[in-house]
Amino acid sequence: MLQKQRKLILDSSGRDAMRRAGRVNAMLMDYVRPHIKAGITTGEIDELIHQWTIDNGHQPATLGYQNFPKSCCTSINEVICHGIPGEEKLAAGDIVNIDITTIVDGWHGDQSETFLIGKVDDQKREVTQCAFDCMHLAIDALTPGCTVSVIGETIVPEAHRRGFTVVREYVGHGLGKQFHLDPSIPHFPNRQSRIDRLYPGMCFTVEPMINSGTRYARCDKSDGWTVRTKDGRPSAQFEHTVLMTEDGPEILTQCADGPHRGHEFKC
Repeated sequence: MLQKQRKLILDSSGRDAMRRAGRVNAMLMDYVRPHIKAGITTGEIDELIHQWTIDNGHQPATLGYQNFPKSCCTSINEVICHGIPGEEKLAAGDIVNIDITTIVDGWHGDQSETFLIGKVDDQKREVTQCAFDCMHLAIDALTPGCTVSVIGETIVPEAHRRGFTVVREYVGHGLGKQFHLDPSIPHFPNRQSRIDRLYPGMCFTVEPMINSGTRYARCDKSDGWTVRTKDGRPSAQFEHTVLMTEDGPEILTQCADGPHRGHEFKC
């Protein structure tokens, strides 16, 4: 595993390429941000994302990836992840996660954000806040050469303290010229995450999925992608691409207009 990890370590040019991919992806999220409101369909969101990506000379990484049919994922309310854009309209009271990945000159930028649509109930707002805070707490806890388990060891107690649970079936991942690379980045501590380490030059995602009820998930057999909470209660997620440097973690996908560390979500 250590040899595999060392293959992921980027030199200065690779780091700069990933920084650019992250900046482009964040620009895309800011571009679509004003459109994420009641009345728009998830298919229309996908069209906006696809057209901006192509117009700017890049590629949407999800389109055709393992036969995924769209250029982003849109996950509403009880959908944890991998929601397929379509005819469903966003309505006041919804929360929706928009997950976008852009290929920029062969390198991947990857992030997601959960949006509050109009006035949402306390449970949805609080689970969204928890997912956002857990992501930043985990990133802030990282140090050069630390074990991957630091992420889960930070997220699980915080989520549980707030009365929420952490999804285990879906995890973060290494990132670079390929969409998904080693090491796996679980948001809970396990045996492998206590072995794997995050060395300077490694890029990866931190993307906790936090459920308001049970942590268990079920995949929709009708499309093979859409993952929902088993009890139908809301779920929220945030994701950043992170580069480990000699000085610590560097977030590559921070939006200019989006929520920054310490943001409080209000209806």
